[in-house]
Amino acid sequence: MSADTDNTYAIDVQGLVRTFGPVRAVDGVDLKVRRGEIFGFLGPNGAGKTTVIRMLVTLLAPTGGSINVAGYDVVSQPGEVRLRIGVALQDAALDVKQTGRELLRLQAQLYGLSRRQAAQRIADLSDLIDIGEAMDRLIGTYSGGMKRRLDLAAALIHSPEVLFLDEPTTGLDPVSRSRVWEEVRAINERLGVTIFLTTQYLEEADALAHRVGIISRGRLAAQGTPEELKRARGSDLIIAKVDGDTEVAVEALMGTGRVNGVEVHGSELTASVGNGAAVISAVALALAQSGVAVQELTLRTPTLDDVFLQVTGERLQDEAADQQWSQEDGEAQA
Repeated sequence: MSADTDNTYAIDVQGLVRTFGPVRAVDGVDLKVRRGEIFGFLGPNGAGKTTVIRMLVTLLAPTGGSINVAGYDVVSQPGEVRLRIGVALQDAALDVKQTGRELLRLQAQLYGLSRRQAAQRIADLSDLIDIGEAMDRLIGTYSGGMKRRLDLAAALIHSPEVLFLDEPTTGLDPVSRSRVWEEVRAINERLGVTIFLTTQYLEEADALAHRVGIISRGRLAAQGTPEELKRARGSDLIIAKVDGDTEVAVEALMGTGRVNGVEVHGSELTASVGNGAAVISAVALALAQSGVAVQELTLRTPTLDDVFLQVTGERLQDEAADQQWSQEDGEAQA
Protein backbone atom coordinates (compact mmCIF):
# COMPACT_ATOMS: atom_id res chain seq x y z
CA MET A 1 0.00 0.00 0.00
CA SER A 2 1.23 3.49 -0.86
CA ALA A 3 -1.25 5.50 1.12
CA ASP A 4 -0.20 9.10 1.68
CA THR A 5 1.17 9.57 5.16
CA ASP A 6 -0.35 12.93 6.11
CA ASN A 7 -3.82 12.02 4.76
CA THR A 8 -4.22 15.58 3.50
CA TYR A 9 -4.87 15.02 -0.18
CA ALA A 10 -7.53 12.92 -1.86
CA ILE A 11 -5.86 13.59 -5.23
CA ASP A 12 -2.14 14.27 -5.65
CA VAL A 13 -0.87 14.70 -9.22
CA GLN A 14 2.76 15.54 -10.02
CA GLY A 15 4.31 16.20 -13.41
CA LEU A 16 1.46 14.48 -15.26
CA VAL A 17 2.09 13.98 -18.97
CA ARG A 18 0.06 12.25 -21.66
CA THR A 19 1.06 12.12 -25.30
CA PHE A 20 -0.78 10.79 -28.32
CA GLY A 21 1.94 10.27 -30.90
CA PRO A 22 3.58 13.67 -31.40
CA VAL A 23 0.75 15.50 -29.59
CA ARG A 24 1.39 16.42 -25.95
CA ALA A 25 -2.22 16.56 -24.72
CA VAL A 26 -1.27 16.95 -21.04
CA ASP A 27 2.00 18.73 -20.41
CA GLY A 28 3.33 18.55 -16.84
CA VAL A 29 0.25 19.10 -14.68
CA ASP A 30 0.72 19.44 -10.90
CA LEU A 31 -2.51 19.27 -8.95
CA LYS A 32 -3.53 18.63 -5.33
CA VAL A 33 -7.09 18.26 -4.08
CA ARG A 34 -7.62 18.24 -0.32
CA ARG A 35 -9.79 15.61 1.28
CA GLY A 36 -13.35 16.85 1.78
CA GLU A 37 -13.27 19.70 -0.73
CA ILE A 38 -15.13 20.30 -3.98
CA PHE A 39 -12.64 21.05 -6.74
CA GLY A 40 -13.91 22.58 -9.99
CA PHE A 41 -11.90 21.67 -13.09
CA LEU A 42 -12.42 23.93 -16.10
CA GLY A 43 -10.97 24.16 -19.58
CA PRO A 44 -11.91 24.83 -23.20
CA ASN A 45 -12.41 22.01 -25.67
CA GLY A 46 -9.11 20.39 -26.59
CA ALA A 47 -7.27 21.77 -23.54
CA GLY A 48 -6.60 18.32 -22.03
CA LYS A 49 -9.38 18.33 -19.43
CA THR A 50 -11.01 15.04 -20.49
CA THR A 51 -7.61 13.35 -20.81
CA VAL A 52 -6.72 14.30 -17.24
CA ILE A 53 -10.03 12.97 -15.92
CA ARG A 54 -9.64 9.67 -17.75
CA MET A 55 -6.21 9.21 -16.18
CA LEU A 56 -7.49 10.09 -12.70
CA VAL A 57 -10.23 7.44 -12.88
CA THR A 58 -7.87 4.71 -14.25
CA LEU A 59 -9.35 4.65 -17.77
CA LEU A 60 -6.15 5.90 -19.40
CA ALA A 61 -2.52 5.34 -18.45
CA PRO A 62 -0.26 8.39 -18.13
CA THR A 63 2.83 8.77 -20.27
CA GLY A 64 4.74 10.32 -17.39
CA GLY A 65 4.38 11.72 -13.91
CA SER A 66 2.50 10.30 -10.93
CA ILE A 67 -1.14 10.15 -9.80
CA ASN A 68 -2.25 9.28 -6.29
CA VAL A 69 -6.01 9.01 -5.68
CA ALA A 70 -7.55 8.14 -2.30
CA GLY A 71 -4.09 7.19 -1.08
CA TYR A 72 -3.22 4.75 -3.88
CA ASP A 73 -1.14 4.92 -7.04
CA VAL A 74 -3.33 4.91 -10.14
CA VAL A 75 -0.79 3.03 -12.26
CA SER A 76 0.39 0.32 -9.85
CA GLN A 77 -2.81 -0.03 -7.78
CA PRO A 78 -5.76 0.71 -10.10
CA GLY A 79 -8.02 -1.85 -8.39
CA GLU A 80 -7.58 -0.17 -5.01
CA VAL A 81 -8.36 3.21 -6.58
CA ARG A 82 -11.52 1.93 -8.29
CA LEU A 83 -12.89 0.59 -5.00
CA ARG A 84 -12.58 4.06 -3.47
CA ILE A 85 -13.90 6.30 -6.24
CA GLY A 86 -17.30 6.93 -7.75
CA VAL A 87 -17.63 8.17 -11.32
CA ALA A 88 -20.66 9.82 -12.93
CA LEU A 89 -19.75 10.58 -16.53
CA GLN A 90 -21.67 12.99 -18.74
CA ASP A 91 -23.27 10.22 -20.80
CA ALA A 92 -24.88 7.94 -18.23
CA ALA A 93 -25.18 4.31 -19.40
CA LEU A 94 -28.53 3.41 -17.82
CA ASP A 95 -30.64 0.40 -18.79
CA VAL A 96 -34.05 1.93 -19.58
CA LYS A 97 -35.77 -1.44 -19.01
CA GLN A 98 -34.67 -1.59 -15.38
CA THR A 99 -36.20 0.25 -12.46
CA GLY A 100 -34.03 2.62 -10.49
CA ARG A 101 -33.98 0.21 -7.57
CA GLU A 102 -32.92 -2.70 -9.77
CA LEU A 103 -30.05 -0.71 -11.21
CA LEU A 104 -28.81 0.30 -7.76
CA ARG A 105 -29.07 -3.28 -6.49
CA LEU A 106 -27.00 -4.49 -9.43
CA GLN A 107 -24.41 -1.78 -8.83
CA ALA A 108 -24.24 -2.76 -5.14
CA GLN A 109 -23.79 -6.42 -6.08
CA LEU A 110 -20.90 -5.55 -8.40
CA TYR A 111 -19.15 -3.89 -5.45
CA GLY A 112 -19.70 -6.92 -3.22
CA LEU A 113 -22.40 -5.51 -0.95
CA SER A 114 -24.76 -8.02 0.66
CA ARG A 115 -28.53 -7.78 0.05
CA ARG A 116 -28.98 -6.22 3.46
CA GLN A 117 -26.16 -3.72 2.95
CA ALA A 118 -27.53 -2.84 -0.47
CA ALA A 119 -31.03 -2.26 0.87
CA GLN A 120 -29.71 0.00 3.63
CA ARG A 121 -27.48 1.91 1.26
CA ILE A 122 -30.32 2.44 -1.25
CA ALA A 123 -32.54 3.71 1.57
CA ASP A 124 -29.83 6.13 2.68
CA LEU A 125 -29.28 7.41 -0.85
CA SER A 126 -33.00 7.75 -1.51
CA ASP A 127 -33.10 10.08 1.48
CA LEU A 128 -30.08 12.06 0.29
CA ILE A 129 -30.82 12.19 -3.44
CA ASP A 130 -34.36 13.09 -4.43
CA ILE A 131 -35.58 10.11 -6.45
CA GLY A 132 -38.73 9.37 -4.42
CA GLU A 133 -41.40 7.07 -5.85
CA ALA A 134 -39.58 6.98 -9.17
CA MET A 135 -37.19 4.43 -7.62
CA ASP A 136 -39.60 1.65 -8.61
CA ARG A 137 -40.44 2.99 -12.07
CA LEU A 138 -38.68 2.02 -15.28
CA ILE A 139 -35.71 4.27 -16.02
CA GLY A 140 -37.11 4.81 -19.51
CA THR A 141 -39.84 6.96 -17.93
CA TYR A 142 -37.34 9.23 -16.12
CA SER A 143 -36.72 12.86 -17.03
CA GLY A 144 -33.18 13.98 -17.83
CA GLY A 145 -32.76 15.40 -14.32
CA MET A 146 -34.01 12.19 -12.71
CA LYS A 147 -31.56 10.10 -14.77
CA ARG A 148 -28.71 12.34 -13.62
CA ARG A 149 -29.73 11.90 -9.99
CA LEU A 150 -29.98 8.11 -10.37
CA ASP A 151 -26.53 8.02 -11.98
CA LEU A 152 -25.27 10.05 -9.04
CA ALA A 153 -26.77 7.53 -6.60
CA ALA A 154 -25.19 4.64 -8.53
CA ALA A 155 -21.77 6.32 -8.24
CA LEU A 156 -22.26 6.57 -4.46
CA ILE A 157 -23.61 3.08 -3.76
CA HIS A 158 -20.28 1.76 -2.42
CA SER A 159 -19.54 4.81 -0.23
CA PRO A 160 -16.57 6.14 -2.24
CA GLU A 161 -14.02 8.55 -0.78
CA VAL A 162 -13.73 10.55 -4.01
CA LEU A 163 -16.54 11.31 -6.47
CA PHE A 164 -15.82 12.40 -10.04
CA LEU A 165 -18.65 14.34 -11.66
CA ASP A 166 -18.25 15.08 -15.36
CA GLU A 167 -20.56 17.95 -16.35
CA PRO A 168 -23.42 16.70 -14.16
CA THR A 169 -25.96 19.35 -15.18
CA THR A 170 -25.31 19.72 -18.92
CA GLY A 171 -28.59 19.96 -20.80
CA LEU A 172 -30.76 20.27 -17.68
CA ASP A 173 -33.31 23.02 -17.15
CA PRO A 174 -32.54 25.62 -14.43
CA VAL A 175 -34.79 23.97 -11.82
CA SER A 176 -33.23 20.52 -12.32
CA ARG A 177 -29.76 22.06 -12.30
CA SER A 178 -30.46 23.79 -8.98
CA ARG A 179 -31.63 20.51 -7.43
CA VAL A 180 -28.46 18.73 -8.55
CA TRP A 181 -26.42 21.55 -6.99
CA GLU A 182 -28.22 21.01 -3.67
CA GLU A 183 -27.52 17.29 -3.81
CA VAL A 184 -23.84 17.79 -4.65
CA ARG A 185 -23.49 20.09 -1.62
CA ALA A 186 -25.28 17.56 0.58
CA ILE A 187 -23.00 14.72 -0.58
CA ASN A 188 -19.95 16.81 0.25
CA GLU A 189 -21.17 18.21 3.57
CA ARG A 190 -23.09 15.24 5.00
CA LEU A 191 -20.94 12.38 3.72
CA GLY A 192 -17.58 14.17 3.63
CA VAL A 193 -16.95 12.97 0.07
CA THR A 194 -14.26 14.75 -1.93
CA ILE A 195 -15.75 15.89 -5.25
CA PHE A 196 -13.83 16.52 -8.48
CA LEU A 197 -16.24 18.45 -10.69
CA THR A 198 -15.95 19.37 -14.35
CA THR A 199 -18.51 21.78 -15.72
CA GLN A 200 -19.21 24.01 -18.69
CA TYR A 201 -21.14 26.44 -16.49
CA LEU A 202 -18.91 28.91 -14.70
CA GLU A 203 -21.67 29.93 -12.30
CA GLU A 204 -21.80 26.27 -11.24
CA ALA A 205 -18.11 26.24 -10.39
CA ASP A 206 -18.51 29.58 -8.60
CA ALA A 207 -21.44 28.30 -6.55
CA LEU A 208 -20.14 24.84 -5.67
CA ALA A 209 -16.34 24.68 -5.78
CA HIS A 210 -14.10 25.47 -2.82
CA ARG A 211 -11.22 25.78 -5.29
CA VAL A 212 -11.00 25.92 -9.08
CA GLY A 213 -8.33 24.85 -11.57
CA ILE A 214 -8.23 26.01 -15.20
CA ILE A 215 -6.36 23.92 -17.76
CA SER A 216 -5.21 25.47 -21.04
CA ARG A 217 -3.13 23.84 -23.77
CA GLY A 218 -2.35 20.87 -21.57
CA ARG A 219 -1.12 22.89 -18.59
CA LEU A 220 -2.77 24.01 -15.37
CA ALA A 221 -2.83 27.73 -16.05
CA ALA A 222 -4.56 28.97 -12.87
CA GLN A 223 -5.92 27.62 -9.62
CA GLY A 224 -7.31 28.99 -6.36
CA THR A 225 -10.61 29.79 -4.73
CA PRO A 226 -13.13 31.53 -7.00
CA GLU A 227 -12.71 34.71 -4.95
CA GLU A 228 -8.91 34.58 -5.17
CA LEU A 229 -9.03 34.16 -8.94
CA LYS A 230 -11.50 37.01 -9.37
CA ARG A 231 -9.51 39.35 -7.10
CA ALA A 232 -6.35 38.60 -9.08
CA ARG A 233 -8.21 39.69 -12.20
CA GLY A 234 -8.66 43.22 -10.85
CA SER A 235 -11.07 44.99 -8.51
CA ASP A 236 -13.24 46.37 -11.35
CA LEU A 237 -13.52 45.87 -15.10
CA ILE A 238 -14.63 48.33 -17.74
CA ILE A 239 -15.78 46.56 -20.91
CA ALA A 240 -15.79 48.63 -24.10
CA LYS A 241 -17.14 47.35 -27.41
CA VAL A 242 -15.68 49.58 -30.09
CA ASP A 243 -15.92 50.16 -33.81
CA GLY A 244 -12.52 51.25 -35.01
CA ASP A 245 -8.80 50.77 -34.46
CA THR A 246 -8.41 48.83 -31.21
CA GLU A 247 -4.71 49.72 -30.95
CA VAL A 248 -5.64 53.39 -30.89
CA ALA A 249 -8.28 52.64 -28.25
CA VAL A 250 -5.80 50.77 -26.05
CA GLU A 251 -3.29 53.62 -26.31
CA ALA A 252 -6.01 56.09 -25.31
CA LEU A 253 -7.03 54.03 -22.29
CA MET A 254 -3.49 53.53 -21.04
CA GLY A 255 -2.86 57.25 -21.55
CA THR A 256 -5.37 58.09 -18.82
CA GLY A 257 -2.92 56.81 -16.22
CA ARG A 258 -5.85 55.22 -14.37
CA VAL A 259 -6.04 51.88 -16.17
CA ASN A 260 -3.93 48.98 -14.91
CA GLY A 261 -4.09 46.96 -18.11
CA VAL A 262 -6.15 46.35 -21.24
CA GLU A 263 -6.92 43.10 -23.03
CA VAL A 264 -8.33 42.93 -26.54
CA HIS A 265 -10.64 40.17 -27.77
CA GLY A 266 -11.94 41.04 -31.20
CA SER A 267 -13.74 44.39 -30.94
CA GLU A 268 -14.07 44.11 -27.16
CA LEU A 269 -11.62 45.82 -24.79
CA THR A 270 -11.40 44.83 -21.13
CA ALA A 271 -9.73 47.42 -18.90
CA SER A 272 -8.69 46.50 -15.35
CA VAL A 273 -9.07 49.44 -12.97
CA GLY A 274 -8.86 50.04 -9.24
CA ASN A 275 -12.10 52.02 -8.79
CA GLY A 276 -14.42 51.68 -11.73
CA ALA A 277 -17.00 54.24 -10.63
CA ALA A 278 -14.31 56.92 -10.39
CA VAL A 279 -12.58 55.98 -13.64
CA ILE A 280 -15.35 55.21 -16.14
CA SER A 281 -15.94 58.87 -17.06
CA ALA A 282 -12.24 59.31 -17.87
CA VAL A 283 -12.30 56.13 -19.94
CA ALA A 284 -15.34 57.31 -21.93
CA LEU A 285 -13.73 60.72 -22.56
CA ALA A 286 -10.41 59.17 -23.64
CA LEU A 287 -12.13 56.88 -26.14
CA ALA A 288 -14.23 59.75 -27.52
CA GLN A 289 -11.14 61.94 -27.99
CA SER A 290 -9.29 59.10 -29.73
CA GLY A 291 -11.90 59.05 -32.48
CA VAL A 292 -12.87 55.41 -31.83
CA ALA A 293 -16.63 54.88 -31.85
CA VAL A 294 -17.92 53.19 -28.69
CA GLN A 295 -20.87 50.86 -29.16
CA GLU A 296 -21.18 49.84 -25.53
CA LEU A 297 -19.46 50.69 -22.24
CA THR A 298 -20.03 48.55 -19.15
CA LEU A 299 -18.67 48.62 -15.59
CA ARG A 300 -18.75 45.46 -13.47
CA THR A 301 -16.81 43.37 -11.02
CA PRO A 302 -14.80 40.39 -12.35
CA THR A 303 -16.42 36.98 -12.82
CA LEU A 304 -14.95 33.55 -13.36
CA ASP A 305 -15.75 34.04 -17.03
CA ASP A 306 -13.32 36.99 -17.06
CA VAL A 307 -10.66 34.84 -15.38
CA PHE A 308 -11.27 32.05 -17.88
CA LEU A 309 -11.01 34.48 -20.80
CA GLN A 310 -7.78 35.97 -19.45
CA VAL A 311 -6.19 32.56 -18.91
CA THR A 312 -7.35 30.71 -22.02
CA GLY A 313 -8.22 33.44 -24.52
CA GLU A 314 -11.70 31.90 -24.88
CA ARG A 315 -15.06 32.21 -23.20
CA LEU A 316 -16.39 29.00 -21.70
CA GLN A 317 -19.91 30.42 -21.66
CA ASP A 318 -19.86 30.77 -25.46
CA GLU A 319 -18.78 27.13 -25.80
CA ALA A 320 -21.58 26.04 -23.48
CA ALA A 321 -24.12 28.01 -25.49
CA ASP A 322 -22.83 26.53 -28.75
CA GLN A 323 -23.01 22.99 -27.35
CA GLN A 324 -26.52 23.58 -25.99
CA TRP A 325 -27.63 25.01 -29.35
CA SER A 326 -26.19 22.01 -31.19
CA GLN A 327 -27.94 19.63 -28.81
CA GLU A 328 -31.30 21.39 -29.16
CA ASP A 329 -30.90 21.61 -32.93
CA GLY A 330 -30.17 17.88 -33.10
CA GLU A 331 -33.24 17.11 -30.99
CA ALA A 332 -35.37 19.30 -33.22
CA GLN A 333 -34.21 17.44 -36.32
CA ALA A 334 -34.59 13.99 -34.78
